[in-house]
Amino acid sequence: MPWNNAAGAVRPAGPLSALSHPNEQHMAVTPIDHLAKATPPTVAKKIRGFSDRAIAWLFVAPTIFLLLAVNIFPLIWTINLSFTNFRANRPNREVDYIGLRNYERILTDGDIWLTMQATAHFLFWTIVLQVLIGFTLAWLINRKFRGNDLWTTLIVLPMMLSPAVVGNFWTFLYQPQIGLFNYAISFLTGIDPSSFQMIGDVALAPWAIVIVDTWMWTPFVMLICLAGLRSIPDYIYEAAEIDRASKWRQFWTITVPMVLPFLMLAVLFRGIENFKMFDLVVQLTGGGPGSVTELTSINLKREAFEKWRTGYASAYAIILFVTVFGLASIYVKALNKVKER
Repeated sequence: MPWNNAAGAVRPAGPLSALSHPNEQHMAVTPIDHLAKATPPTVAKKIRGFSDRAIAWLFVAPTIFLLLAVNIFPLIWTINLSFTNFRANRPNREVDYIGLRNYERILTDGDIWLTMQATAHFLFWTIVLQVLIGFTLAWLINRKFRGNDLWTTLIVLPMMLSPAVVGNFWTFLYQPQIGLFNYAISFLTGIDPSSFQMIGDVALAPWAIVIVDTWMWTPFVMLICLAGLRSIPDYIYEAAEIDRASKWRQFWTITVPMVLPFLMLAVLFRGIENFKMFDLVVQLTGGGPGSVTELTSINLKREAFEKWRTGYASAYAIILFVTVFGLASIYVKALNKVKER
């Protein structure tokens, strides 16, 4: 093979010389290169002048604009309607601004406060039962017994179902003549199964919706608590055993404090969701008997789409929004303080 000497260096002549001098090798042209060449010089100059932050905002801006259009504009429009006597079923009627009259009527309406009490009853008992049962199930599953995965899968099945399906399913179970729920209560207590109606009795109907919501969403709380339990390092329990701490003391000084932020997070999620509960209760009781299970969301729907008092319903919605937002903000601050301990 012939060799050439150039600039004091010895290199092979011919095709192998390209391997020794990469700068002489023809580089493959990529689609990016074609795109760069096709870009007009003025546009390319502007793009090169953008910072990384400006480019990031360029991509994020459409999404932010869409969120503002979907969320902020309806909120502003609702606030505007809350100061009027507008009715959606009479769009050609002259709209008058009536100031705070809608808010005054809502806050002094006894029926509104009854729906608030029904909502508070539903919120309190569902959260208490779901936290207690969910944490207990998470603690048991975390002990790693045989069939652990199977039982976990079976327990989380209810939360995978649609609320409409769950409502129809439990409506059938609550039937006094053929429902399995009444027969189960009869088996445990000896009461005649046809002597009571869970969704037809004024005293039992509120507990009927509490039972169904607890059955459906306790697995959600269980999963959050299970994540908290499995985040506790084993060496903490080992150190406690070396110090001869009892299981009961380990539970109250290690397990509960470590899982408490997760529990509070579960309470926040379930509280917000249950405050706006609608479909499950409508399927079960429709707000009845009477109005004993008429939650604020159901009452708001009736004011807006049955009585067509749109301005009044808008003020009602704003009051509920401010209530939830204010309570959630206070609760999040408490949650952050617990996490910082």
